[in-house]
Amino acid sequence: MTLQKGDKAPSFSLLNTEKQEVKLEDFKGKNLIVHFFPLAFTGVCTTQLCTVRDAISLYKNDKADVVAISVDSLFVLGKFKAEQNLSFDLLSDFNKTTASAYGTLYETFPAFGMQGVAKRSAFVIDKEGTIQYAEVLASPGDLPNFEAINATLAELN
Repeated sequence: MTLQKGDKAPSFSLLNTEKQEVKLEDFKGKNLIVHFFPLAFTGVCTTQLCTVRDAISLYKNDKADVVAISVDSLFVLGKFKAEQNLSFDLLSDFNKTTASAYGTLYETFPAFGMQGVAKRSAFVIDKEGTIQYAEVLASPGDLPNFEAINATLAELN
C-alpha cells in the first residue's frame, strides 16, 4: 500500500529509547514529521538523522515534532541516539508493523540481503492526522527531500 497526500496516517504505538510508549495519537493537535530509516550506524542514515538534528529549531518554530523509526532494537537506537546527540525520539519498530502499515518495508534490503528493513522515507502528518507529504525512496542511498518537507510545513502554518 502506498500512502499519499490526503490519506489518514496509520496509527502506531512504539517504544522509544527510554522504553516509553509513543503513539501517533500523542501528537494530535501538532504537525509531525516521521522519518523511517533502514539501519542505525550506517552512513546515509546518520546523515539523514543528523540533518534533522541540525534543523530541529526550524521544526520546533514551525510547531512540528519529529520522530524517526527503524526496525533496530530500542537498545541499538539508544546507543545511536546518544552517539549522534539526537534530540528527538527514535522509535523501535522491531516487529515491523509500522513500516509495513506505512508501505515502507523492504522484503529484501538491497545492500545486505536482509529481510524486513525499513525503506528510507519521510512523512509530514498534520494536526488532524492526515498525511500532507509522503516520500518513500527507491534507493537506500538517497536522502529525503528536506526542502519539500520544509515547504510542506510552511504551508501548514
